[in-house]
Amino acid sequence: MANQGSAGNVIAALCSVFIPGLGQLVQGRLLMAVLHFVLAALLWVVLLGWIIHLWSILDAALFKGR
Repeated sequence: MANQGSAGNVIAALCSVFIPGLGQLVQGRLLMAVLHFVLAALLWVVLLGWIIHLWSILDAALFKGR
């Protein structure tokens, strides 16, 4: 993906809106995708998953590739 604010990051952030970690998966970051998904799933049980969900969206939107 390109730099922060690129169309790719916007698409990744939109993907994370629907499923936490999907944006990271679209960016090719499998480990972060799994981490975001699992943490969000675990924390939604205690109604705190929205924190991880927001983190997932911001992480995908602000990601700077190499």
